[in-house]
Amino acid sequence: MSGITDFEALRRALAENSERPEGPARNARAEELLTEAEKLDIPLAVIEALGHQVRVYNYSSEKDRVFVPFARLLRMWDERPEDFDGYEAHALHWTFKWMTAGMLGRPHVPLASVENWLGEMERRYRVAGYSERAVRAAEFSIASHIGDRARAERAYTAWLAADRDDMADCHACELHGQGGWQVESGRDAEGLELWRPVVEGEFACAHEPHGVLARSLAPLLRLGRVEEARARHLRGLRLVRPMESMRDAYADHVEFCALTGNEARGLELLAERPAYFTDTGHPRSLLEFLAVVALLMDRLTRLGQGARQVPGPTGRTWTARELAAYARTEALELAARFDERNGTSYIGDRTRARMAAEPLVERLPLGVRTAPAPPPVAEEGPEESGVPELLARARRLSETLQPDAPQAWAALARAADGAGLDARARAELADNEAMSLGPDGIPVFEEAAALYAEADDPGEALAARARGAYVRALTGETDAALKTVDALYDEVLALYAEEATGPRQTAGVLISRARVLMRRAHEGAPAEEAERAAREVLAFVGGRTGDDVRLVARGAEARAMLAELAELGGDLSRAADLFRRAAAEYTGAGLPWFAVEYEARVGALSQHLGEPAEAERALRSALEHGGAYLEPAGRAQLHLQLAELIGARGGTEEAAGHALQAAHWADEAGESGTFGAWARHLLGGLLLRQGRWTEAAEVLESALAELSAEVHGDGALVQTRWWLGDCLSELGEHRAAAEHRLLAAGIAEHWPEQQDHATLAHLAGESLAEAELPAEADRAYVRAGELWEALGNPYFTVRALRARAWLAPRLEAGAPGARALMARAVEVCGEALAEADDPLERARLTTELAHTHRQFGELLATVAKEPGGEAVAEMERSAALFATLGADGLHGRTGAELAAAALESGLGRTAEARARARAVLAAYEGADDSDDTVRVRREAAARLLDEDGNGDGDG
Repeated sequence: MSGITDFEALRRALAENSERPEGPARNARAEELLTEAEKLDIPLAVIEALGHQVRVYNYSSEKDRVFVPFARLLRMWDERPEDFDGYEAHALHWTFKWMTAGMLGRPHVPLASVENWLGEMERRYRVAGYSERAVRAAEFSIASHIGDRARAERAYTAWLAADRDDMADCHACELHGQGGWQVESGRDAEGLELWRPVVEGEFACAHEPHGVLARSLAPLLRLGRVEEARARHLRGLRLVRPMESMRDAYADHVEFCALTGNEARGLELLAERPAYFTDTGHPRSLLEFLAVVALLMDRLTRLGQGARQVPGPTGRTWTARELAAYARTEALELAARFDERNGTSYIGDRTRARMAAEPLVERLPLGVRTAPAPPPVAEEGPEESGVPELLARARRLSETLQPDAPQAWAALARAADGAGLDARARAELADNEAMSLGPDGIPVFEEAAALYAEADDPGEALAARARGAYVRALTGETDAALKTVDALYDEVLALYAEEATGPRQTAGVLISRARVLMRRAHEGAPAEEAERAAREVLAFVGGRTGDDVRLVARGAEARAMLAELAELGGDLSRAADLFRRAAAEYTGAGLPWFAVEYEARVGALSQHLGEPAEAERALRSALEHGGAYLEPAGRAQLHLQLAELIGARGGTEEAAGHALQAAHWADEAGESGTFGAWARHLLGGLLLRQGRWTEAAEVLESALAELSAEVHGDGALVQTRWWLGDCLSELGEHRAAAEHRLLAAGIAEHWPEQQDHATLAHLAGESLAEAELPAEADRAYVRAGELWEALGNPYFTVRALRARAWLAPRLEAGAPGARALMARAVEVCGEALAEADDPLERARLTTELAHTHRQFGELLATVAKEPGGEAVAEMERSAALFATLGADGLHGRTGAELAAAALESGLGRTAEARARARAVLAAYEGADDSDDTVRVRREAAARLLDEDGNGDGDG
């Protein structure tokens, strides 16, 4: 067992258990501690153990067990209130609120019993002299729970009007309830405004802002404030995850996923919490959880994923359709029990509405790794249009080079199935099919050519065969392809000269020949032939285009070929100009989607040319021109490049938006592990820059799951762990921060340049010290100090030594070791100062040495048995060094003087202390009091004079 033999040991054990994570293990330990307390035969020990048991039960999935220890506590209070100290008496009355909420959340407790308990609470609070504020808040909870709006409004008003006292919930919890009532009343904006101080950190407690962040998700979505909702989901989920008792808040996050097209993430959340399906300790939160499970499963079923295996109650496997039915049945049965108890239909109506909610955003990118959205299932409807209509539509779209022309031809192929079409239509059908088949399309182009010939269009027959030759070139057979296309070239020019074919067909052969020659140029053949072929296309279509966008497109493509050749020849500026002109020709013809590739090329070339503004313009244009027709992979890459460019010029917030989109579209493209992971790496760093620590941590952890040295380079791994360590440090997760910093240092250790290795080892030392792991921190600082010394960096060598000195008293080295380390820090810094010649370097080293002496004095004051003179001497050395820096050292000097004065005051050297205080005031005579440091120094000096001004006769 625990070996607890006295009250203080019990109290230490209770405190330790309070720090453990919520859950059954903590509850079981509380029960053990109650048994130990009973053995001590001290009433207050039993009271404290019972109070602890009440608290841990209340903040767990076993809330239903709270009533037994509370009933025992209440009986002990009624029998012998003198056994309770002030804290436990307060805690007992505080717990009345938990009991009211606990009864309300259990449908088997009669409503009359809940109301009686409210009356008992009101009576006892009145006797104890407490305000009615907490009582009215509890009454409001009852009235709002059963749907009695009139009573709820009255109680709400009385709650806010009553005085705040020791029994009132904390500001954060009160604002949670008040904002929730506004939202329930249809006033989303008002509710969010009430919650703002909690979200911004003005008010907080053990369970806030966790609850408010979760509760605000749906109102934000309804108001269209989707970016705020995304940020609060990432931030809030990280807070809620370790809190077993917050099932209702967790349900809000699952609901958010169902309402924003993030069904796959919703399933991940369900898989993390299997016990939430069946824990019955708090029926009301179980009801909320099951309702959103039904919502999510219905959403998957409507997306055609009803047969998909999903996480559910343990003991069997579940499909989405099966779990939807189960969750709905269980939720409605629970709701019916509440309504039967309450005598209203409010809970059932609210539950049905929640389960029937429609998505509020089609797909909201989150930045974290998610599975691609399941493809929508086509709804059953009328059969496709007739063959003539489908043929007319396909031709119309092809004539104008619309992006959805291939889908139109595919629809025609399904409807016609080869029957009822003339040779011309069958030729077009085969031609378009061949374009989608890659190398397998080469024989199909030949079939199309034969059908065009049968339809009396010899020019298009030649163009179809030329397209097949180009595909052959793409397979590597460029010589054979060129031989074929040269013959077709001669034939088509002869036909055109005889007016046996038109410009469009002729241009089709010319462009295919130019494409084949471009392939040869890329393989290393001389570029002259390809350039002549491209110019021939331009010359041919010039003046012949009219309203024919196909001919315009041939010319624009030929100009882009000249751009490629210029790039191959190293003339990047000319290449960029030609790509711009090609893009402009496409957009001028109403074909912006064809401009995307060339604008993207301009973007890449402009970056090489050192023209970031032009690169940004081109990439923005590419995104705009591509519109809805961009493939996910292309869209992801454009957003990623924009994120990097805009981030580099300091546009952090906008860059983060592009990185977020890049991650989303990379996931959609199935590239999560390649540039999706890189986008998350970049997004995490951009969020970090904005101080959005929690969001950044979530995104960076997601990136780490897929980043690899092989694909992204070990530099990306180091930077991601570095950033993540910074985030976790800001969030107070110091042990985890240390782990990532050490892992990053382990990679950087093998790099030729050791600056990053040293920095990461030093940061790891800081995190380990904050995590109360002094021995591990000392080892990290030793490693860092050795690296700094090897790098010739005296500043951080000294700082590592100082850090170790502060750790030493908690380690085997003890106070003597601490002295030795700080003395070594002084020695290293003094040696560096003696060797420095540059005035700026000497000033920096003087500052560092002055800080070291001051810390030496503070250390001595802490660890020395009789610190007096030694500590003051170190402070004097510090002040003297700062004084040599003139105005730049003023604040450092006065800080050291005040520290010395405080030490002397403690030693009874009143006159010396007062003299130092007066010297500080003199140093700031005439200084601007708006300077915070000046104000603080003056106030400290004045306090010293006041404290030591009585009876010392020093005037």
